[in-house]
Formats: sequence, C-alpha cells, structure tokens
Amino acid sequence: MPKGYVVANIRVRDQEKFQQFSGMAGPAIQKYGGKVLARGAVADRLEGDVDGIVMMIEFESKDAASTFYHSEEYQAAKTVREECADTDLMIAEGVAE
Repeated sequence: MPKGYVVANIRVRDQEKFQQFSGMAGPAIQKYGGKVLARGAVADRLEGDVDGIVMMIEFESKDAASTFYHSEEYQAAKTVREECADTDLMIAEGVAE
C-alpha cells in the first residue's frame, strides 16, 4: 500500500503562538503514526514566490494521513495554527513500491 504524505507550507505571523501549535501538533503526529521527513525554512526555492516553513510528514497510507488531519487532537492544534499562520496544506498519496 502506498504511503500518505501531509505536505505543508506555513507562513508564521506569531512565533510564540506557533510554538503552542507545534507543542500540540507534535504529539498528534506521533499518536497517528506520522514521521516528520522534512521541516524548516531553509528549502531551496527554485520556482514560485511562496515562502515559510516547509513540512513533510509520512504516514502508513493516505487514509492514515487523513485520519490524523481530521482527528480531534489535530483539529484543536489547527485552530491555534490558524490564529498565528497562513498555511497551504495537502495530503498526497505516495507511489506504490
């Protein structure tokens, strides 16, 4: 079964509040079996003008990624994130091995 990936670009407006979000999101990622593959603002941006923190989280499947995203724990964290950042976020299915 192909893996599932949460891919996000986050433009933080309030760093202190964002730390609160991170403290909530991290345990939810772990609870739902996610593995952070990439995180940081130092991505080499070769095309486009989007900036911010790039994040990629791997899950066992696209359904598992969706379960994480829609979980009560992550939705609570998302509410905090929406107060402090603008985010582009998607769930993508990996290529079958």
